[in-house]
Amino acid sequence: MKTLTEVLSDSAARAAFVTDGVALIKQEVAGKSGFSGMALRTGFGAVQAIRPGILADALDMLLPSFSTAVEHHVDAARQESTITTYFSNHAARVADALLSVTDARAERANNATLKRAYKGLRGQARTHTVAAIPGLGRLLQKHLG
Repeated sequence: MKTLTEVLSDSAARAAFVTDGVALIKQEVAGKSGFSGMALRTGFGAVQAIRPGILADALDMLLPSFSTAVEHHVDAARQESTITTYFSNHAARVADALLSVTDARAERANNATLKRAYKGLRGQARTHTVAAIPGLGRLLQKHLG
């Protein structure tokens, strides 16, 4: 079986993964309800309106770091059960691994406005990311088999 890093090294497979990843993120954002969901959808829409394609660009840029952060979870999933089941059962740990990547990236950012925006959203990020991990598991299962 190929590793996530190996799969993502193929440009066509990487492009397909990014496309599916963007669709997953959009689905997750659209499904949020309540005041925080409304704020998230509004902010998400504003960012996309200012710079169309930013989501795909950001995901593609972060994929190598995300891959490194979750590869051991994929390995454990393959030993324990399926990727989908493992990611659902260990959503908080997988979310923390992914958020460590975005936290590090935000810390290195030069744009003060983006840093401030990230810090403002970070408090809710774990809850939203944990909720999205089962979808990520399905996405990985699809692309890794």
